[in-house]
Amino acid sequence: MTTPHATPFWTPDPESAGRSRIADFGRWAAEQRGVEADLRDYTALHRWSVTDLEGFWGAVWEYFHIDADTPYERVLAEETMPGARWFPGATLNYAHHALRNLADDDPAIIALDETGSGYEVTGKRLRSQVASVAATLRDLGVGQGDRVVGYLPNTPHAIVAFLAAASLGAVWSVCGQDYAPQAAADRFGQLEPTVLIAADGYLFNATTYDRREATLELARALPTLKATVLVGHLGLPGLSSNYPSLVLPWEEATTRTEELACTPVPFDHPLWVLFSSGTTGLPKGIVHGHGGVLVEHLKTLGLHSDLGPGDRLLWYTTTHWMMWNLVVSTLLTGATTCTYDGSPAPLTQPDILWDLAARHRVTLFGTSPQYLLGMAKFGIDPAAHDLSAVRAIGCTGSALPASAYPWVRDHVGERVQLVSTSGGTDIASGFAGGAPTLPVWAGELSAPCLGVALAAYDEEGVPVVDQVGELVVTRPMPSMPLRFWNDPDGTRYHDAYFSTYEGVWRHGDWITLTSHGSVIVHGRSDSTLNRNGVRLGSADIHDVVERLPEITEALVIGAEEPDGGYWMPLFVVLAAGRELDDALRERIREAVRTGASPRHVPDEIIEVPAIPHTRTGKKLEVPVKRLLQGAPVEQVVNPATVDYPELIAFYARLGADRRAQRHG
Repeated sequence: MTTPHATPFWTPDPESAGRSRIADFGRWAAEQRGVEADLRDYTALHRWSVTDLEGFWGAVWEYFHIDADTPYERVLAEETMPGARWFPGATLNYAHHALRNLADDDPAIIALDETGSGYEVTGKRLRSQVASVAATLRDLGVGQGDRVVGYLPNTPHAIVAFLAAASLGAVWSVCGQDYAPQAAADRFGQLEPTVLIAADGYLFNATTYDRREATLELARALPTLKATVLVGHLGLPGLSSNYPSLVLPWEEATTRTEELACTPVPFDHPLWVLFSSGTTGLPKGIVHGHGGVLVEHLKTLGLHSDLGPGDRLLWYTTTHWMMWNLVVSTLLTGATTCTYDGSPAPLTQPDILWDLAARHRVTLFGTSPQYLLGMAKFGIDPAAHDLSAVRAIGCTGSALPASAYPWVRDHVGERVQLVSTSGGTDIASGFAGGAPTLPVWAGELSAPCLGVALAAYDEEGVPVVDQVGELVVTRPMPSMPLRFWNDPDGTRYHDAYFSTYEGVWRHGDWITLTSHGSVIVHGRSDSTLNRNGVRLGSADIHDVVERLPEITEALVIGAEEPDGGYWMPLFVVLAAGRELDDALRERIREAVRTGASPRHVPDEIIEVPAIPHTRTGKKLEVPVKRLLQGAPVEQVVNPATVDYPELIAFYARLGADRRAQRHG
């Protein structure tokens, strides 16, 4: 386990910190709210933010000039978790706030791809396109509460489509086109969507992927569709004539002359549905509201990330990772957001993201730990580019090891703040991260985020400091889910977060809260696969691999390693008479690549005699992961509860052999 560092690796320049928006907010809040503490000090500001929820979130509302059509009655009417009621009575619209601060002639979005080419979408152009697509959706029968889904790469089309749906009060959901049609249908089918917006394909690692047939297959699995709007991203011919519903070209949807009118909706009206990774069955639809996302993202991006007019954000993401939602919310602050279509490190130019950051004067560059570690491993020197505009590197998706910090200092810039953050799809935001006023300790997150009553609980449910515990949140946040989709009595939602500690959110991460205020994340305590920040359920991989006639059962594990690496082995049980030769290994990799996700092809494929299960037949994913990471057997699982107890020792030996190879 990582241990805390006593001395900060990086400290903020006092003058720059004093000019930050979070420092200004602290001064303003102390004056306006009559708080005696010095809220310019982050510790005092955070303490106030979690002890006076109404005072803090009311201040966020006022500071960022939330434009409500009807005012709220009070900030927090009910604090019980789950079931907290925020800003009752208020009506507003997220899309209105995303579009209101954009200068007509300045770029709102800069569209980039791995070839290095790009184009700008001005504020005026963005508003015009959103108004046009909204009118098109309305004509196609989309109204308040209806669902619009996107099968799209990370391009401006996805942002326009989302904002258009949100402006109508419709509910949005999106996933990338590297998802197989069935994997997308497992998500979208639950929503019974009215309209699908899909691209003809996407670019990745110098290859264009034609997704027209995949779109056709997806549409056939969505019987409620009235129409599909087809984005000609690659310029391919239209869909086949046997498409099951009306097809409308994107050009037709975006070129109408319309006035933008955003429908006011209640604070807790659904904005989008994000999906869990589906580790134990169908992915869970996580519903977030207009108001909760609005105030949370203004806090996160406006205060913690210090974004405002004139700033530019480039964060590598896919549309099905919650970071895409934060990328869109950059617009709330009046800053410019960059979309990127392609591989983060294409073979043709592995440093393309640094090149683009330099050319477009990016101020906040976002990525994953695996990306930074990969850049170091392959000898890429970002400093070969002019990164003088970059003031911070954001990093999330998994824990960033301490070894990455000196590399960023030496190869990006010693004045650049490296901000490691941790959050989740569940809240569409962060639990812990950094701020311009905070020091940075190598391998640690600087502090819990404002408004997040973060704690680490030991096995007895007691808060602990300087020792590992379960990440919990003891008071509500506005962006906690409204509910799960198709969970009318809230049972699944309660069981997901509140069944361990009643009234307290348990997230499923292992953390340490240090005595100097930082947070160390030790990894997931569940079995979600989390490669390069892109999460996928193991069930998605098991499903495609176990369809192969040579395989009787499979188990995939994603294991974080002490040096910051991520090992993802696939264990397979072969059918009688079969051999795990190179040809079969390639068939398995191809099945995962095309049937589940090309980003989650296993690092190794290992033949095993059997997969361990509970007595009720559930695969022991988390125990196997912990055995591979070196946890003692007695702390992992009781062999008496396993269908074949001898398998526990077998997987423990596999883990020991792996560690010996790495250190030998």
